[in-house]
Amino acid sequence: MYCRRTLESFIVPAGKQFPVLLVTGARQVGKTTFLRHAAGDARTYVTLDDPLALDLAVRDPALFLQRFPPPVLIDEIQYAPGLLPHIKMAVDSSETPGQFWLTGSQHFHLMKGISESLAGRVGILQLLGLSRRELVKRHEESRPFLPTPSIIEDMTAGMVGLTLKELYRIIWRGSFPAVALHDEMDRDLFYRSYVQTYLQRDVRDLAKVGDEMAFLRFLRASAARSGLLLNLAELARDAGVAFNTAKSWLSILQASGIVHLLEPFSANITKRLVKTPKLYFLDTGLCAYLTEWSSPETLEAGAMSGAILETWIISELLKGYWHNGRSAPFYYYRDRDGKEVDLLIVQDGTVYPVECKKTASPRMDDIRHFKTLNRLGMPVGPGGIICMVDRSLPLTRDVHTIPVAAL
Repeated sequence: MYCRRTLESFIVPAGKQFPVLLVTGARQVGKTTFLRHAAGDARTYVTLDDPLALDLAVRDPALFLQRFPPPVLIDEIQYAPGLLPHIKMAVDSSETPGQFWLTGSQHFHLMKGISESLAGRVGILQLLGLSRRELVKRHEESRPFLPTPSIIEDMTAGMVGLTLKELYRIIWRGSFPAVALHDEMDRDLFYRSYVQTYLQRDVRDLAKVGDEMAFLRFLRASAARSGLLLNLAELARDAGVAFNTAKSWLSILQASGIVHLLEPFSANITKRLVKTPKLYFLDTGLCAYLTEWSSPETLEAGAMSGAILETWIISELLKGYWHNGRSAPFYYYRDRDGKEVDLLIVQDGTVYPVECKKTASPRMDDIRHFKTLNRLGMPVGPGGIICMVDRSLPLTRDVHTIPVAAL
């Protein structure tokens, strides 16, 4: 069963602009399925998960490209970086766009040597798991989010309702297509296998991890901190590893599309701002599995309830940008007095503040720190509080409540 993706509308114009397209993202988010559906019968498909294909690509890249000439879709390109100079020579000898479509389970800028090989020749698209809009078959309605009245009105038009129980079931199961689309899929079995595959494949390829159990402890400790300020020293201590090891392993989680670091907003006008990023898992199902919540009900009632909701909201908002081929200009605000705003979206020199709250009765106190943004010396646009309300209403003249069901 194919679930249509928002990124479909962007792949055609991108393919006409670049000779090479690369779709990156974590394992099992649907990169291959998406590209094979978009390509139809128009291009050859080869995966480097196939040992024979990989052996040829590594041993004789020139012969590999003769056997699989463009237009071609090459899956898991990170396993054969030696192909990239040959792809460069191929695209430089022909001005035809869309010759090579590639997928990779590691972010492009962190793949050794790739940025130098294909600079200026590759269009990079990032795919996450299924967004809620994609799950309810309204993929074409997904747009980059701003908390402006017009965008909020568009988001809430024809909104599909969502109870607290339904929301946490979505959060607990996660957004990997195999789990999100198939209720009969054993969720625990999927994630147990996923973690084992991730440990054996991506970690092995990105870094030499001598103690897999220590890395698993690090994964779990990281998941427990989703939605919180990153404290690497504390993370290292809990995992029982050295600080530099924790730093290296965190870069592995980023490189393989497991976590996202939300950077703090920085402004030269004040030195009182916190400079530590916030850590978010990009799939809440994996996060909930690693932190051992046995059901949606225990997750909703437990200590991580608010943080996992914030994690899900940030992930959904990232999808709205990345799945439309846009960078997400996301930051958070926190100063040394403890005044914090969950999300700042900075567009055209204007700051748009957003709060994420697990409440159906938002109060003025929930947005009290919005006024501190005036000290940044930048225009502050309309703000919003994404929460469990049934409909959007103005909280102040410039701040609206936004139903979490509208995402």
